[in-house]
Amino acid sequence: MAETSTRLLALLSLLQAHRERSGAELAERLGVTARTIRRDVDRLRGLGYPVHATRGTAGYRLGAGAAMPPLLLDDEEAVAVVVGLRTAADGSVSGGEEASLRALAKLEQVLPPRLRSRVDTLHGATLRAGAEPGPTVSHETLMAVAEACRRRELLRFGYTSPRGDPTVRTVEPHNLVSFGRRWYLVAFDTDRQDWRSFRVDRLTPRTPTGPRFVPREPPHGDAAAYLARQLSSETWPFRAVVRLHASSEAAADRVWPGMGVLEAVDEHSCLFHVGSESPSDLVWMITSVGLDFTLVSGPDGLADAFRDQAARCTAAVEDGPSRAR
Repeated sequence: MAETSTRLLALLSLLQAHRERSGAELAERLGVTARTIRRDVDRLRGLGYPVHATRGTAGYRLGAGAAMPPLLLDDEEAVAVVVGLRTAADGSVSGGEEASLRALAKLEQVLPPRLRSRVDTLHGATLRAGAEPGPTVSHETLMAVAEACRRRELLRFGYTSPRGDPTVRTVEPHNLVSFGRRWYLVAFDTDRQDWRSFRVDRLTPRTPTGPRFVPREPPHGDAAAYLARQLSSETWPFRAVVRLHASSEAAADRVWPGMGVLEAVDEHSCLFHVGSESPSDLVWMITSVGLDFTLVSGPDGLADAFRDQAARCTAAVEDGPSRAR
């Protein structure tokens, strides 16, 4: 009986790891006959696992059942799931914290001591730093928007603008984008006939959704790239473009998300689109990249802001302690 149970667990693990396995391959991996595999598959079905036979290949695949069946995870998978659940418990989706903690408690209860020690070591040595948690989004809202994106159905929702003004919007939803600590919907606004991005924590979906639509190509060919450009430059009152004297690949590691948008030019240069609250902030953001650059375009006062910054830096070198050395 112990040998049979061990073989069933091994068979289940193989079926969970791959979408489809042939009977001959399973028999070879487990060192048994094809007839034994057929009997073991019947045993798994009796335990509630939906194992389906595939026509034409004499193979098997594990289907979706009415209830979530037990999963078999190897060591690396188990550690990855625990770490992911601990991270999700401190996430930005309301209601997800409690579900993550319940799942985490169940999984940690059955972790072997060697794995629990690895997870506890990682958790104990890790601190969360950076910005304060962003606004939470309800699980129901997130799923309603995601379903409209998947089905390509018009979505109507109440929306509160940054100034607090309530509106009702009708959009063709394209993608949900997780950016920093916030969730955004990138969509084509049918009333304004233009692309827009919406903070999901500020919207309330209205059901049912509308008719289906033919998806449009988002600006810049990618919803995430469009959102990055919107957040980093186009929505700010002061914007500039500089030509960095390095490839976009070399500059990418120096530009953090939300700071600006890089546009490849050639293997030796790229354009850096950046926005901020003032010309002096533009100077700081551009110079913080640490690459030589040429100003392409910018607002009034930017050249003076560069000169003022240069004068301050020169004065600091000439008047500071380093001059005495």
